[in-house]
Amino acid sequence: MSAAAIARTPLHIRMHPDDNVAIVANDGGLPAGTVFPSGLTLRDHVPQGHKVALVDLPADGAVRRYNVPIGYAMKDIPAGSWVHERLLKMPDARELDNLPIATVRPEPQPALEGYTFEGFRNPDGSVGTRNILAITQTVQCVAGVTDFAVQRIKSELLPRFPNVDDVVALEHTYGCGVAIDAPDAIIPIRTLRNISLNPNFGGEVMVVSLGCEKLQPERLLPPGSIPLIDERNVADVGTSEEAKLDVVCLQDDGHVGFMSMVDSIMRQAEEHLERLNARTRETVPASELVVGVQCGGSDAFSGVTANPAVGFCTDLLVRAGASVMFSETTEVRDGIDQLTSRASTPEVAAAMIKEMAWYDAYLKRGAVDRSANTTPGNKKGGLSNIVEKAMGSIVKSGSSPITGVLSPGEKLKQKGLTYAATPASDFICGTLQLAAGMNLHVFTTGRGTPYGLAQVPVIKVATRSDLARRWHDLMDVNAGTIATGEKTIEEVGWELFQLMLDVASGRKKTWAEQWKLHNALVLFNPAPVT
Repeated sequence: MSAAAIARTPLHIRMHPDDNVAIVANDGGLPAGTVFPSGLTLRDHVPQGHKVALVDLPADGAVRRYNVPIGYAMKDIPAGSWVHERLLKMPDARELDNLPIATVRPEPQPALEGYTFEGFRNPDGSVGTRNILAITQTVQCVAGVTDFAVQRIKSELLPRFPNVDDVVALEHTYGCGVAIDAPDAIIPIRTLRNISLNPNFGGEVMVVSLGCEKLQPERLLPPGSIPLIDERNVADVGTSEEAKLDVVCLQDDGHVGFMSMVDSIMRQAEEHLERLNARTRETVPASELVVGVQCGGSDAFSGVTANPAVGFCTDLLVRAGASVMFSETTEVRDGIDQLTSRASTPEVAAAMIKEMAWYDAYLKRGAVDRSANTTPGNKKGGLSNIVEKAMGSIVKSGSSPITGVLSPGEKLKQKGLTYAATPASDFICGTLQLAAGMNLHVFTTGRGTPYGLAQVPVIKVATRSDLARRWHDLMDVNAGTIATGEKTIEEVGWELFQLMLDVASGRKKTWAEQWKLHNALVLFNPAPVT
């Protein structure tokens, strides 16, 4: 069918033959009285992405999408009716015992060989997709001074170093006024430590400290945590001595006035810029990609178009030997049985269960549960509750075995598919994936968001063609063509894979990079604030 014919034909999308609801695919939705080719007649106006009952649904009967009960009808719902969140009772959360453990054994797929990108090889063996000077901050108090200095560095110094892509300040709201010795304080501390060592920063670590803060530089980056770089050759790693932590402390007696602080930061930055500028891109295998996948501003199409395409691409990356992380605990919690069954070993399954139990307890302390996740925009986009949202979110992980689990703030140390336990907050999830070592980010959205990160390229995938058309200079990939039948999941997945290699190589910039759309880092701090 042509695009015009598709637009005129009433369309709904059913995810599984046993589903008793489907979503309306047409832009703008469909009015009451619309007759589908199957003969089903709408009793109500149904907005795009919202569900229509395919059969009569009895009160208390299961409403099935993805062949999963996403809710139970609160009253009789006749066929052709609009099925929305106000008509559904959400199922209870799946218990964390008696789960299938490492029961799924996918057929081994052939290795995907011969794919490469142009990256920056680091002293520790990791590879960056960008060459950035990052300035770590121990505490929020120094943010204003550091930002002033960074603006001067960009205007006065950076033009002299053409091989350096950017200078970024790792600003955050942590560092003091917190219970820094509380057990959970390790999460924000190791997060900031590991972000400072992200592959896109070339092993160059520079810190701005106030002086009196609780998170002292030596606590943030203790001896032995920084790879030693021989100043004569950035490719050499020393082993006989420890790297010296480069700290500009604003409270030092030598600083007289504001500009002396700024000058100190600029003077130290210039040394790091010189070493970074000596680096050049080299051809590396696609296995050096470390990709974080995430979704935000989700709608009912997320699990139909963009996330399945990302899932197909995830399988391609795993076959190429790369590292892929999927996250967002509350957005996969209702599919825990799917995850534990795909675990490569019982130990991996147990680690996932442990992370889910920890997060359940964390939410309970705040007197909420997983249902607090869904937003007004999610519901406007057709997602009735977190169960339905989770079923669409989890498909980003593809079908490969899950071979590792990371707790929040930990650094990735293996290839393959890893569950990185993070909150579902876009900003916290992205921050934690940066800490894990992500060098490329993929972000799907249905409602639309200008989300971006200064530290890594962010590829944005639109779930709907209407969003891709309206936000044509913000979305990098249009997965909405899957819903209309113009492209397959596999075709969009391959398109995304090729784009990743081009973006990782610096041959292409994402829209977020071009417009310099950067969200702040948000550290996850479950410990008390004093």
